[in-house]
Amino acid sequence: MSFLFKSSNAGATEKSISLEEQQEKINELRKELGEYSSPDIQDFLSDASVSRFLRARNWNVQKASKMMKAAVKWRLAFKPENICWDDIAQEAETGKIYRADYKDKHGRTVLVLRPGLENTTSATGQIKYLVYSLEKAIMNLTEDQEKMVWLTDFQSWTLGSTPLKVTRETVNVLQDCYPERLGLAILYNPPRIFESFWKIVKPFLDHETRKKVKFVYSNDKESQKIMAEVFDIEELDSAFGGKNPATFEYNSYAERMQEDDKKMGSLHSSTDSLLESSGKDANGVDSDASSEASFYSGTDSPKHEDSGHNTPKKNG
Repeated sequence: MSFLFKSSNAGATEKSISLEEQQEKINELRKELGEYSSPDIQDFLSDASVSRFLRARNWNVQKASKMMKAAVKWRLAFKPENICWDDIAQEAETGKIYRADYKDKHGRTVLVLRPGLENTTSATGQIKYLVYSLEKAIMNLTEDQEKMVWLTDFQSWTLGSTPLKVTRETVNVLQDCYPERLGLAILYNPPRIFESFWKIVKPFLDHETRKKVKFVYSNDKESQKIMAEVFDIEELDSAFGGKNPATFEYNSYAERMQEDDKKMGSLHSSTDSLLESSGKDANGVDSDASSEASFYSGTDSPKHEDSGHNTPKKNG
């Protein structure tokens, strides 16, 4: 996957930088980040990933370094690559988040979100399922694509469907730990009451993320053009104005995700074998613990809240 980008389509506030300068910035930031024996972190610190964090901070190495160190610290604690279907199966029961079986016209993975179908009260479980969905969406990107589309259906949504705490956590995870992964977020038929909720949420979003959010209404021909421009209408769900009558079916989706788990497990196994010897110090002891303690001293990680161990409840 190419990680060097031309700046000809950049916004007015985005820094213009040549491909050679981009590579220099990548090399500089990699020196700041150092080396790790953990294969999962090694994979996360790829040049493509470093480039995304730099773009998110307008190629400022110091700002990108602070951001990426915090993201690495979060990954070491949260271990998103280790989440499997059995860990989040209950969260997925209603189809509140799932990966569509089609991509958009640009080859971007499509995540469908239906916040009105929330079925649990655990903020921890909800964020865990979100992270699982993000990881699997990224794994299924094509070689020439690194971004995804969020397609949100507001059917059955109320102000109580999405607690503000979980919304803030979702924004933090997406912006701080998965920068430059969102290509477009479509809010489809949000009710009028959502306007007040949006006024509260909007300040949490950085400027670039806000520009990627589009409101689309089924009774508005102009906004419907967005759907035709982005999706193949024959493949798009009928709930979003497409001609595909298929709906979320839990058992078949579970099978898809379990297959994804196996694929991800194979990827990690092959990476582990390649890096096994390099992950030990002179005495043959894994050196990550001590190096991480010194490397992240004084570095803040993204703040993620936990609502405690609430008893999940089924959606009626």
